[in-house]
Amino acid sequence: MRTCKQCKIKFEPQYNKIQNVCSLSCAIELTNKRNNIAKNKTWDKEKKKRKDALKTNSDYIRELQVIFNKFIRLRDKDKGCISCNKPLNTKFDAGHFYSTGSYPELRFNEDNVFGQCVHCNQHKHGNLIEYSLNLPKRTTKERFNKLSELSNTPRKYTIEELKGLKVFYKEKIKQLEK
Repeated sequence: MRTCKQCKIKFEPQYNKIQNVCSLSCAIELTNKRNNIAKNKTWDKEKKKRKDALKTNSDYIRELQVIFNKFIRLRDKDKGCISCNKPLNTKFDAGHFYSTGSYPELRFNEDNVFGQCVHCNQHKHGNLIEYSLNLPKRTTKERFNKLSELSNTPRKYTIEELKGLKVFYKEKIKQLEK
């Protein structure tokens, strides 16, 4: 005795040993169901392609920002807040020295972004005085000066650059999570 794949009743195979359904109507229903599943999978792939084609530069920046911030949080989880040096708890921000609104070209610069407690980043608006004093200690004077030079160089990321950075930071996150 076997159980019908469609209606789940017990039946005895009449035609061959690989018979999975009890009747012709169940066979038709099962075939239609499987065809619909295949069509849905095809449609899901097509829909993803269409959505990706409609993405704008801003959409890619938003996606990359989430990944980049995760990288910064993983990189700086054992260090203190860049501004106040207090230990970072489980929830902390990726605080930018040069803001993303005024300096979009430095948004994804690792020397511009460090782990920062929520209090300093959000309630003290970045606590920039302390941030500026501690930033050269975390990097180097040369890298701090280079960051200052880059702040005067306008730059716009292309979609291809953003896609590349997304892959790059996902790989760095994998390495840090190991």
